[in-house]
Amino acid sequence: MVISAQALDSCKVLSELMVKMIPGGVLFVIVEGSTVVWMKQSDSFTIELFKVGHKLDATTTTMKAIHEIKVLNENVPRSVYGMRLEISSIPVINDDGDAIGAFSIIVPKLHPVAAAFGDFAPILAEMFHDGSILYMTDLQKVSYRQESKNWNINIETTNFGHELKPEEVAYKAIKSQQPTTVEIDAARYGTPVNVVSYPLLDDNKENVVATLGLITPKQTAVTLRGMSGNLGEGLSSISAAIQQLAGSATDIHSNEQALNASIKEIIDYAEQINEVSVFIKEIAEETKMLGLNAAIEAARAGEAGRGFGVVAEEIRHLSEQSKGTVPKIAQLTNTIKDITREANEKSKLSLSAVQEQAAATEEITASIQEITAMSDELNNISKKL
Repeated sequence: MVISAQALDSCKVLSELMVKMIPGGVLFVIVEGSTVVWMKQSDSFTIELFKVGHKLDATTTTMKAIHEIKVLNENVPRSVYGMRLEISSIPVINDDGDAIGAFSIIVPKLHPVAAAFGDFAPILAEMFHDGSILYMTDLQKVSYRQESKNWNINIETTNFGHELKPEEVAYKAIKSQQPTTVEIDAARYGTPVNVVSYPLLDDNKENVVATLGLITPKQTAVTLRGMSGNLGEGLSSISAAIQQLAGSATDIHSNEQALNASIKEIIDYAEQINEVSVFIKEIAEETKMLGLNAAIEAARAGEAGRGFGVVAEEIRHLSEQSKGTVPKIAQLTNTIKDITREANEKSKLSLSAVQEQAAATEEITASIQEITAMSDELNNISKKL
């Protein structure tokens, strides 16, 4: 493939259009003999390779294409001009078929992601609810940047042309050749952010030639994490209080059991007092009979039995007093039994309530443990956001 000298004007017109259409930029050069006579460069392609009037060395691709009268292509490594380039040189011939110059096309050799950045980045940036910044770098500086409309924040490390520094995520991704993620707290940008950078390899999948970075705010996750932490602390306090309450309920349960046992003992003693009262009543009846018999015998004895009669009368009197005391003892005993029986019933109700309280406390404690586990899980999720 060659170009005739008469077609150069058409090539110039076409070049004027193409500089605005080719992603990443392009440089068109026309050489006559070995001298650059015309150039057209995209605004986005700022590299300076040639100047009008510049004479080319015989070893250049352009001069080789002229000498061999054939199209030559060359991939220029980054080490030569600071970026990867692809140079295509097409010989220009006269009517006699002699090569009199060349039409050269120089384009930066972009990674496919870089070539498509302008198409996908505006869409992808808007897909994050809280906003995002996408950016690409070569091995030295930031080459592309796209931020979402709802997140206006100045992160200098993503600004176009920013020189990469060793402490930055993109630089670390280039050196490690591994995806690198860093969380930055709110002290630096006013809001916490998550920065991730992915290394992009060349066509042979051997060397890193660029990085693709994504920055997203972490405010929602931080807020969620804080709420989770507060919830966890609150639940821990509540759980501790309930455990203490459960311990107290257990102590109350034990005390109620002991009180119930004591009340049963009192009832038993009251029964025994009642039995003693019955025994006293029986003795009083017997004593009364003995006093009556003694009085009869004293009456038979006449004057000689008068003193014995006085004693018999006192015995009957004491018997009456003992007999009269027995109902009072029985009444008091029955009162004690009634009060004790009522206390026993209340103690049973209290014991049952304490048992229910202890069971309910255990259920609440188990529920709080489940909520605490959910809080921990929520905290783990917030760390992954």
